[in-house]
Amino acid sequence: MKQAVGQQPAIRALLGVGIGLAALVSFLAWRAEALYGDQPPPVTAAASLARLKAGNARFASGHPEERHLVQVRSELLTEQRPYAIILSCSDSRVPPELIFDETLGRLFVIRVAGNVIDPVALGSIEYGAKVLGARLLVVLGHEHCGAVKAAAKGGSLGPNLDAFVKRIAPAIQRVKAGGVRASGPFEAEVEENVRLQLRSALEESAVLRGLTQKGQLQLDGAVYELPSGRVIFLPPGGG
Repeated sequence: MKQAVGQQPAIRALLGVGIGLAALVSFLAWRAEALYGDQPPPVTAAASLARLKAGNARFASGHPEERHLVQVRSELLTEQRPYAIILSCSDSRVPPELIFDETLGRLFVIRVAGNVIDPVALGSIEYGAKVLGARLLVVLGHEHCGAVKAAAKGGSLGPNLDAFVKRIAPAIQRVKAGGVRASGPFEAEVEENVRLQLRSALEESAVLRGLTQKGQLQLDGAVYELPSGRVIFLPPGGG
């Protein structure tokens, strides 16, 4: 009996260690879900948009989440679960995964100079929406876009460069005609090009029109501010 009584402090200590370890394991599992991308992607466009905005706020403030990409990479060997499609300019200063502070497998990104809509970009967007199930498409322009400047300057740059410049030209013409103003501190041509590409996406793709009509896809436009790191989402409609 004396031996059993003498063992009680040791037993209590072991139990305390066990409880502490269980709490630690639970905490680490919670952090893994938060940081490693284990949580399911948002299922609505509104939730997807909110997640993008929260990620950009972290990036712009200099407080991105810590990510263990080696683990995430191993979890995505057989599938990807993007919740948003981002059509952005190829500009090296505007990497969507960084400016939205996202991990692997969450954004389906198409990058092309001037963030223009063409058949190849449309096919990629359709795949992201119809096959992968992303509910949100964001056309992302940025300040001081070289492609937009080239379109505004006019003239021929050669057949390949002219191919994307021609897709921006209508936006330039609309701004020059007057009546179009930027809703933010960026160039009106940049914003109008974003809106032009949004319109083109729906006009040129029956698949995207059908998904939007069914409420299965939402389209939004945005412009990235180079100095601040902020992404400013454009109000619906406009210009």
